Amino acid sequence: WVLTHVTLIPYCTFYSRFIASHRAYSLMNPLLFPKTYLIKTKHYQGVGKSTVATQIAQTLSSRNYSVGLLDVDICGPSIPRMAGVLHREVHQSQSGWEPVYANANLAVMSISFLLEEGDAAVVWRGPRKNGLIKQFLTETDWGVGGLDYLIVDTPPGTSDEHISIVQYLNDARSDGGDSSNIHNKSGASGAIVVTTPEEVSMSDVRKELNFCKKTKVPVLGIVENMSGLQIRVSDLKFFQDGADESSECTSRAMEMLKEKCPEVLSMMAAAEVFPPSGFGPKGMAEKFNVPYLGKLPLDPNLLKSCEEGVSFVDTYGSSPAASPLNDIVDKLIIALPVEDDEEEGEDVDMRP
Repeated sequence: WVLTHVTLIPYCTFYSRFIASHRAYSLMNPLLFPKTYLIKTKHYQGVGKSTVATQIAQTLSSRNYSVGLLDVDICGPSIPRMAGVLHREVHQSQSGWEPVYANANLAVMSISFLLEEGDAAVVWRGPRKNGLIKQFLTETDWGVGGLDYLIVDTPPGTSDEHISIVQYLNDARSDGGDSSNIHNKSGASGAIVVTTPEEVSMSDVRKELNFCKKTKVPVLGIVENMSGLQIRVSDLKFFQDGADESSECTSRAMEMLKEKCPEVLSMMAAAEVFPPSGFGPKGMAEKFNVPYLGKLPLDPNLLKSCEEGVSFVDTYGSSPAASPLNDIVDKLIIALPVEDDEEEGEDVDMRP
Protein backbone atom coordinates (compact mmCIF):
# COMPACT_ATOMS: atom_id res chain seq x y z
CA TRP A 1 0.00 0.00 0.00
CA VAL A 2 0.95 3.54 -0.16
CA LEU A 3 -0.81 5.54 2.47
CA THR A 4 -0.99 8.99 1.20
CA HIS A 5 -2.03 12.38 2.14
CA VAL A 6 -1.33 13.29 -1.33
CA THR A 7 -4.39 13.37 -3.27
CA LEU A 8 1.21 9.73 -2.44
CA ILE A 9 -0.74 10.84 0.03
CA PRO A 10 -1.49 10.18 3.57
CA TYR A 11 -3.50 7.05 3.19
CA CYS A 12 -3.47 3.50 1.88
CA THR A 13 -4.29 1.67 -1.33
CA PHE A 14 -5.15 -1.83 -2.05
CA TYR A 15 -5.02 -4.69 -4.51
CA SER A 16 -6.45 -8.19 -4.56
CA ARG A 17 -6.08 -11.59 -6.13
CA PHE A 18 -2.90 -10.66 -7.88
CA ILE A 19 -0.14 -12.27 -5.89
CA ALA A 20 3.51 -11.55 -6.27
CA SER A 21 6.28 -13.81 -5.21
CA HIS A 22 9.80 -12.51 -5.08
CA ARG A 23 8.65 -12.13 -8.63
CA ALA A 24 4.89 -11.96 -9.07
CA TYR A 25 3.54 -14.22 -11.77
CA SER A 26 0.58 -13.57 -14.03
CA LEU A 27 -2.62 -12.48 -12.36
CA MET A 28 -4.46 -15.20 -14.16
CA ASN A 29 -2.48 -17.70 -12.09
CA PRO A 30 -2.91 -16.09 -8.67
CA LEU A 31 -1.43 -17.31 -5.44
CA LEU A 32 1.11 -19.67 -6.91
CA PHE A 33 3.78 -18.00 -4.83
CA PRO A 34 3.79 -17.06 -1.18
CA LYS A 35 4.84 -13.40 -1.06
CA THR A 36 3.03 -10.36 -2.37
CA TYR A 37 4.91 -7.15 -2.93
CA LEU A 38 2.20 -4.59 -3.14
CA ILE A 39 2.12 -0.91 -2.35
CA LYS A 40 -1.30 0.53 -1.68
CA THR A 41 -2.18 4.17 -1.65
CA LYS A 42 -5.01 5.99 0.06
CA HIS A 43 -5.36 9.62 0.75
CA TYR A 44 -6.90 12.74 2.11
CA GLN A 45 -7.92 14.76 -0.93
CA GLY A 46 -5.24 17.06 -2.29
CA VAL A 47 -2.07 15.81 -0.61
CA GLY A 48 -0.42 14.44 -3.75
CA LYS A 49 -1.21 10.75 -3.48
CA SER A 50 -1.32 10.06 -7.21
CA THR A 51 1.85 12.09 -7.77
CA VAL A 52 3.74 10.10 -5.16
CA ALA A 53 2.31 6.76 -6.31
CA THR A 54 3.20 7.44 -9.94
CA GLN A 55 6.72 8.65 -9.23
CA ILE A 56 7.48 5.74 -6.89
CA ALA A 57 6.39 3.44 -9.71
CA GLN A 58 8.48 5.36 -12.26
CA THR A 59 11.53 5.29 -9.99
CA LEU A 60 11.23 1.55 -9.32
CA SER A 61 10.83 0.82 -13.04
CA SER A 62 13.88 2.94 -13.87
CA ARG A 63 15.84 0.69 -11.49
CA ASN A 64 14.83 -2.26 -13.65
CA TYR A 65 12.10 -3.62 -11.39
CA SER A 66 8.94 -4.92 -13.06
CA VAL A 67 6.15 -2.68 -11.76
CA GLY A 68 2.37 -2.57 -12.09
CA LEU A 69 0.48 0.66 -11.40
CA LEU A 70 -3.23 0.12 -10.77
CA ASP A 71 -5.55 3.14 -10.66
CA VAL A 72 -8.72 2.26 -8.70
CA ASP A 73 -9.87 5.83 -8.25
CA ILE A 74 -12.89 5.08 -10.41
CA CYS A 75 -14.45 8.55 -10.35
CA GLY A 76 -11.24 10.56 -10.68
CA PRO A 77 -8.54 8.59 -12.53
CA SER A 78 -5.39 10.68 -12.95
CA ILE A 79 -2.69 8.02 -13.25
CA PRO A 80 -2.78 7.71 -17.09
CA ARG A 81 -1.83 11.37 -17.55
CA MET A 82 0.89 11.23 -14.89
CA ALA A 83 2.32 8.04 -16.36
CA GLY A 84 2.29 9.39 -19.92
CA VAL A 85 -0.27 6.91 -21.29
CA LEU A 86 -3.31 9.15 -21.74
CA HIS A 87 -5.81 8.19 -24.49
CA ARG A 88 -4.46 4.66 -24.74
CA GLU A 89 -6.69 1.57 -24.78
CA VAL A 90 -6.60 -1.79 -23.03
CA HIS A 91 -7.48 -5.00 -24.84
CA GLN A 92 -8.90 -8.29 -23.71
CA SER A 93 -7.35 -11.62 -24.59
CA GLN A 94 -7.78 -15.19 -23.41
CA SER A 95 -5.42 -14.45 -20.54
CA GLY A 96 -7.34 -11.35 -19.38
CA TRP A 97 -7.04 -7.59 -19.72
CA GLU A 98 -3.74 -6.45 -21.14
CA PRO A 99 -2.47 -3.31 -19.37
CA VAL A 100 -0.93 -0.30 -21.11
CA TYR A 101 2.86 -0.01 -20.88
CA ALA A 102 4.43 3.34 -20.01
CA ASN A 103 7.82 1.74 -20.56
CA ALA A 104 9.22 -1.78 -20.74
CA ASN A 105 9.10 -2.14 -16.95
CA LEU A 106 5.94 -0.20 -16.05
CA ALA A 107 2.43 -1.53 -16.79
CA VAL A 108 -0.62 0.66 -16.06
CA MET A 109 -4.31 -0.21 -15.65
CA SER A 110 -7.07 2.37 -15.16
CA ILE A 111 -10.77 2.88 -15.86
CA SER A 112 -9.65 5.85 -17.93
CA PHE A 113 -8.64 3.41 -20.69
CA LEU A 114 -12.22 2.11 -20.85
CA LEU A 115 -13.94 5.49 -21.28
CA GLU A 116 -14.89 6.79 -24.73
CA GLU A 117 -14.26 10.38 -23.62
CA GLY A 118 -11.50 11.39 -21.24
CA ASP A 119 -13.71 13.91 -19.41
CA ALA A 120 -16.68 11.54 -19.07
CA ALA A 121 -18.11 11.34 -15.55
CA VAL A 122 -18.36 7.91 -13.94
CA VAL A 123 -21.59 7.97 -11.94
CA TRP A 124 -21.63 4.57 -10.25
CA ARG A 125 -22.83 3.29 -6.93
CA GLY A 126 -20.58 1.28 -4.62
CA PRO A 127 -21.38 -2.29 -5.78
CA ARG A 128 -20.62 -1.50 -9.42
CA LYS A 129 -17.34 0.22 -8.52
CA ASN A 130 -16.39 -2.71 -6.31
CA GLY A 131 -17.13 -5.10 -9.17
CA LEU A 132 -14.78 -3.27 -11.52
CA ILE A 133 -12.06 -3.07 -8.87
CA LYS A 134 -12.32 -6.81 -8.35
CA GLN A 135 -12.00 -7.34 -12.10
CA PHE A 136 -8.89 -5.14 -12.17
CA LEU A 137 -7.38 -7.17 -9.34
CA THR A 138 -8.28 -10.61 -10.65
CA GLU A 139 -8.41 -10.35 -14.44
CA THR A 140 -5.44 -8.19 -15.43
CA ASP A 141 -2.71 -10.14 -17.19
CA TRP A 142 0.52 -8.53 -16.02
CA GLY A 143 2.55 -10.75 -18.34
CA VAL A 144 4.28 -14.10 -18.19
CA GLY A 145 7.20 -12.70 -16.22
CA GLY A 146 4.89 -11.14 -13.65
CA LEU A 147 5.65 -8.19 -11.40
CA ASP A 148 8.08 -7.31 -8.67
CA TYR A 149 5.82 -4.58 -7.26
CA LEU A 150 2.17 -3.68 -7.72
CA ILE A 151 1.22 -0.14 -6.68
CA VAL A 152 -2.46 0.67 -6.25
CA ASP A 153 -3.75 4.23 -6.25
CA THR A 154 -7.10 4.47 -4.42
CA PRO A 155 -9.76 7.15 -3.92
CA PRO A 156 -9.91 9.24 -0.75
CA GLY A 157 -11.30 8.03 2.56
CA THR A 158 -12.11 4.68 4.15
CA SER A 159 -15.13 3.83 2.04
CA ASP A 160 -16.59 0.50 1.05
CA GLU A 161 -14.15 0.31 -1.88
CA HIS A 162 -11.20 0.24 0.49
CA ILE A 163 -12.80 -2.32 2.75
CA SER A 164 -13.59 -4.50 -0.26
CA ILE A 165 -10.05 -4.27 -1.61
CA VAL A 166 -8.61 -5.31 1.75
CA GLN A 167 -10.99 -8.25 1.81
CA TYR A 168 -10.11 -9.26 -1.76
CA LEU A 169 -6.43 -9.32 -0.85
CA ASN A 170 -7.01 -11.19 2.36
CA ASP A 171 -9.09 -13.80 0.54
CA ALA A 172 -6.41 -14.11 -2.14
CA ARG A 173 -3.66 -14.75 0.40
CA SER A 174 -5.86 -17.13 2.37
CA ASP A 175 -6.85 -19.10 -0.74
CA GLY A 176 -3.20 -19.35 -1.66
CA GLY A 177 -2.23 -20.74 1.71
CA ASP A 178 0.38 -18.04 2.24
CA SER A 179 2.14 -18.60 5.53
CA SER A 180 5.42 -17.00 4.53
CA ASN A 181 5.02 -14.17 7.00
CA ILE A 182 3.25 -15.10 10.20
CA HIS A 183 3.46 -11.51 11.42
CA ASN A 184 1.57 -10.07 8.45
CA LYS A 185 -2.08 -11.13 8.58
CA SER A 186 -3.08 -8.89 5.67
CA GLY A 187 -3.17 -9.71 1.98
CA ALA A 188 -1.21 -6.52 1.30
CA SER A 189 2.51 -6.27 1.89
CA GLY A 190 2.14 -2.79 3.33
CA ALA A 191 0.78 0.74 3.10
CA ILE A 192 2.62 4.00 2.58
CA VAL A 193 0.93 6.92 4.28
CA VAL A 194 1.33 10.33 2.71
CA THR A 195 0.41 13.56 4.43
CA THR A 196 1.04 17.27 4.36
CA PRO A 197 2.27 18.86 7.59
CA GLU A 198 -0.81 20.83 8.67
CA GLU A 199 -3.33 19.51 11.21
CA VAL A 200 -6.32 19.42 8.84
CA SER A 201 -4.44 16.83 6.83
CA MET A 202 -2.90 14.87 9.69
CA SER A 203 -6.24 14.51 11.46
CA ASP A 204 -7.53 12.52 8.49
CA VAL A 205 -4.31 10.56 8.21
CA ARG A 206 -4.64 9.42 11.82
CA LYS A 207 -7.98 7.88 10.85
CA GLU A 208 -6.23 6.07 8.01
CA LEU A 209 -3.55 4.78 10.35
CA ASN A 210 -6.26 3.44 12.65
CA PHE A 211 -7.98 1.92 9.61
CA CYS A 212 -4.80 0.04 8.75
CA LYS A 213 -4.47 -1.09 12.34
CA LYS A 214 -8.01 -2.46 12.41
CA THR A 215 -7.62 -4.22 9.06
CA LYS A 216 -4.14 -5.51 10.02
CA VAL A 217 -2.45 -3.82 7.07
CA PRO A 218 1.23 -3.12 7.85
CA VAL A 219 2.26 0.51 7.52
CA LEU A 220 5.56 0.80 5.65
CA GLY A 221 5.92 4.42 6.65
CA ILE A 222 4.70 8.00 6.46
CA VAL A 223 5.76 10.41 3.71
CA GLU A 224 5.58 14.12 4.51
CA ASN A 225 4.66 15.66 1.18
CA MET A 226 4.75 19.37 0.25
CA SER A 227 6.98 20.11 3.23
CA GLY A 228 7.98 23.59 2.17
CA LEU A 229 8.93 25.06 -1.19
CA GLN A 230 12.47 24.72 -2.50
CA ILE A 231 13.51 26.45 -5.72
CA ARG A 232 16.69 27.88 -7.20
CA VAL A 233 16.95 31.66 -6.95
CA SER A 234 17.54 31.79 -10.70
CA ASP A 235 14.08 30.27 -11.22
CA LEU A 236 12.25 32.80 -9.03
CA LYS A 237 10.02 35.60 -10.25
CA PHE A 238 10.18 39.02 -8.63
CA PHE A 239 7.42 41.62 -8.26
CA GLN A 240 7.61 45.26 -7.26
CA ASP A 241 4.25 45.38 -5.53
CA GLY A 242 1.82 42.47 -5.42
CA ALA A 243 1.89 39.52 -7.79
CA ASP A 244 0.15 40.91 -10.88
CA GLU A 245 1.98 40.89 -14.18
CA SER A 246 2.20 44.65 -14.39
CA SER A 247 4.46 44.78 -11.33
CA GLU A 248 6.84 42.00 -12.36
CA CYS A 249 10.46 43.07 -12.23
CA THR A 250 12.24 39.73 -12.61
CA SER A 251 14.63 40.87 -15.34
CA ARG A 252 15.76 43.91 -13.37
CA ALA A 253 16.18 41.86 -10.17
CA MET A 254 18.23 39.23 -11.98
CA GLU A 255 20.49 41.86 -13.52
CA MET A 256 21.09 43.36 -10.10
CA LEU A 257 21.95 39.95 -8.64
CA LYS A 258 24.31 39.16 -11.50
CA GLU A 259 26.08 42.47 -10.98
CA LYS A 260 26.17 42.62 -7.18
CA CYS A 261 26.21 38.99 -5.96
CA PRO A 262 26.06 36.40 -8.77
CA GLU A 263 26.76 33.54 -6.36
CA VAL A 264 23.21 33.95 -4.98
CA LEU A 265 21.69 32.86 -8.29
CA SER A 266 22.91 29.28 -7.79
CA MET A 267 21.58 29.07 -4.23
CA MET A 268 18.35 27.38 -3.21
CA ALA A 269 15.50 29.48 -1.79
CA ALA A 270 13.12 27.81 0.68
CA ALA A 271 9.80 28.85 2.20
CA GLU A 272 7.30 27.20 4.52
CA VAL A 273 3.98 26.72 2.74
CA PHE A 274 1.84 24.76 5.21
CA PRO A 275 2.19 25.62 8.92
CA PRO A 276 3.25 22.43 10.74
CA SER A 277 1.07 21.24 13.60
CA GLY A 278 2.79 20.17 16.82
CA PHE A 279 5.63 17.79 16.07
CA GLY A 280 4.29 17.30 12.54
CA PRO A 281 4.13 14.06 10.57
CA LYS A 282 7.37 12.81 12.14
CA GLY A 283 5.83 13.14 15.60
CA MET A 284 2.70 11.38 14.36
CA ALA A 285 4.81 8.50 13.07
CA GLU A 286 6.46 8.15 16.48
CA LYS A 287 3.08 8.23 18.22
CA PHE A 288 1.72 5.42 16.04
CA ASN A 289 5.03 3.53 16.14
CA VAL A 290 5.41 3.44 12.35
CA PRO A 291 8.43 4.43 10.21
CA TYR A 292 8.91 7.99 9.03
CA LEU A 293 10.08 7.81 5.40
CA GLY A 294 11.03 11.45 4.97
CA LYS A 295 10.02 14.79 3.46
CA LEU A 296 9.21 15.70 -0.14
CA PRO A 297 9.42 19.46 -0.78
CA LEU A 298 7.18 21.27 -3.20
CA ASP A 299 9.11 21.17 -6.45
CA PRO A 300 7.83 22.67 -9.73
CA ASN A 301 9.76 20.04 -11.69
CA LEU A 302 7.92 17.25 -9.87
CA LEU A 303 4.62 18.67 -11.10
CA LYS A 304 6.12 19.15 -14.55
CA SER A 305 7.24 15.53 -14.72
CA CYS A 306 3.68 14.36 -13.96
CA GLU A 307 2.24 16.68 -16.60
CA GLU A 308 4.78 15.35 -19.09
CA GLY A 309 4.32 11.71 -18.00
CA VAL A 310 8.03 11.10 -17.37
CA SER A 311 10.18 9.80 -14.53
CA PHE A 312 11.02 12.72 -12.26
CA VAL A 313 14.30 11.35 -10.89
CA ASP A 314 15.55 10.49 -14.38
CA THR A 315 14.48 13.72 -16.08
CA TYR A 316 15.16 16.20 -13.27
CA GLY A 317 17.82 14.43 -11.26
CA SER A 318 19.31 17.64 -9.85
CA SER A 319 15.95 19.07 -8.76
CA PRO A 320 15.38 19.56 -4.99
CA ALA A 321 12.87 16.71 -4.55
CA ALA A 322 14.84 14.11 -6.54
CA SER A 323 17.20 13.03 -3.77
CA PRO A 324 14.44 12.77 -1.10
CA LEU A 325 12.29 10.71 -3.49
CA ASN A 326 15.18 8.35 -4.20
CA ASP A 327 15.74 7.97 -0.45
CA ILE A 328 12.08 7.05 0.08
CA VAL A 329 12.24 4.42 -2.66
CA ASP A 330 15.46 3.02 -1.14
CA LYS A 331 13.66 2.54 2.18
CA LEU A 332 10.71 0.83 0.48
CA ILE A 333 13.00 -1.60 -1.32
CA ILE A 334 14.69 -2.44 1.98
CA ALA A 335 11.28 -2.98 3.61
CA LEU A 336 10.01 -5.12 0.70
CA PRO A 337 13.06 -6.69 -0.94
CA VAL A 338 12.69 -8.52 -4.22
CA GLU A 339 14.87 -11.60 -4.41
CA ASP A 340 15.47 -13.72 -7.48
CA ASP A 341 14.06 -17.20 -7.24
CA GLU A 342 17.45 -18.61 -8.23
CA GLU A 343 18.99 -17.13 -5.08
CA GLU A 344 16.53 -19.07 -2.95
CA GLY A 345 16.80 -22.32 -4.80
CA GLU A 346 13.27 -21.94 -6.06
CA ASP A 347 13.93 -21.70 -9.76
CA VAL A 348 11.00 -23.90 -10.59
CA ASP A 349 8.33 -23.03 -13.09
CA MET A 350 5.10 -23.73 -11.20
CA ARG A 351 2.91 -22.14 -13.80
CA PRO A 352 0.47 -24.53 -15.54
